Amino acid sequence: MTAAVVAPHDRFSDADTRGPLAPRIDQLPEDEQRGTLAMKLVIVTEALLFVCLFFSYFYVGHRHPRWPSHPPELPLALVLLGLLLASSVVLHVGERQLQRGAAGRARLALVGTIGLGLAFAVVQVMEYRHHLRTLQPRSDAYGSLFYVITTFHALHVAAGLLMLLFVACLPTLRPPRSPRRPLHNVALYWHFVDVVWIVVVALLYVLPWWKARHG
Repeated sequence: MTAAVVAPHDRFSDADTRGPLAPRIDQLPEDEQRGTLAMKLVIVTEALLFVCLFFSYFYVGHRHPRWPSHPPELPLALVLLGLLLASSVVLHVGERQLQRGAAGRARLALVGTIGLGLAFAVVQVMEYRHHLRTLQPRSDAYGSLFYVITTFHALHVAAGLLMLLFVACLPTLRPPRSPRRPLHNVALYWHFVDVVWIVVVALLYVLPWWKARHG
């Protein structure tokens, strides 16, 4: 009898000391910044990869008296730069419009950014066709690194376009649940792609062109 009476009393005492039950995971508030933090971590990781590629480019080039022997032509590279800069400006305008509550204009800017990104891809194919007439990936170390760096960047442009398309297809640019802040997060990535291309043009196009003409 004693055991039968004490056991229930012990159970109630344990329940009282444990306090209130913890909320379930689906009851916890969502962190609106976690998607932004994840995108920033992705950008840092990808930036380090590009740093390694640029380091390889200069390390190998330092061992050659003339690097490259024939600098790439500038016109199409500058056209590509103009397209990406314009796309970043349009996307930034879209973000500002969304902050002001003009979701329709923000989506229109998003579509414009996608159009400029597709134009970049088309012009880069034209540039590759032009370069491949005189420079092959297997021609020398410069050819290998040139195509690795520019192709790696092109893959990031393709990834950015897929992200932009995903956001453009969302029913709302301010979803109440995940993904939170989709336009802002994809804009971070697209601006990163833009900055990388600025560095690519400066190091792989403008700098060799300048050295060839000014020694």
